[in-house]
Amino acid sequence: MPIVGVKDTRKQQLIDATMASIAELGLQHTTIISISRRAGMSSGIISHYFGGKQGLIEAALRYLLGQLGRELRERMARTDGSPEQRLQCIVEANFSEFQRSELTAKTWLSFWSRSMHEPGLQRLQQINNARLYSNLRYAFARRLPQQAATEAARQVAAMIDGFWLRSALSTDPQEGFAAAETLCKRFALNALNPTTNSPAQV
Repeated sequence: MPIVGVKDTRKQQLIDATMASIAELGLQHTTIISISRRAGMSSGIISHYFGGKQGLIEAALRYLLGQLGRELRERMARTDGSPEQRLQCIVEANFSEFQRSELTAKTWLSFWSRSMHEPGLQRLQQINNARLYSNLRYAFARRLPQQAATEAARQVAAMIDGFWLRSALSTDPQEGFAAAETLCKRFALNALNPTTNSPAQV
């Protein structure tokens, strides 16, 4: 088991506090003071570890991206790596309990809205989009011709993002997320097997 040092623990506490502040106040109204109060630390430690508020905000987004990647790897490790299972793992990771929790959902929504105006956040969001597309295309390319794999990956990526956003903004997010996961899995598996007449079971 890796040893977590005081520095890493404090950094994670600040990231957690940042997400809590964003969820409560929104990204625009989150400040070094609102973060440091929630973390129970001095505001100066944020500059010491992250160089300021913007550095900490980007670290929080990298944390969300890292969690998404970790959850996908953990799911993939429990499969035989077939295209069907890869696609299901990708969808499940994007709709996992962590990714659809209220705290995480509000943080993602704030990041998305600000990424249009913040180059650093926009770059990280583009990395996230590229990873999702790349993972999907790899799975589809094992079964479909190149162009078909590309189109299927783009369609499923758009569905995942669209359904996730719609669910997060709905009056009953958890019900929406559960339904969205099922629909995205079904669409992805049908796209993988276009000659199959009956809907894929998920």
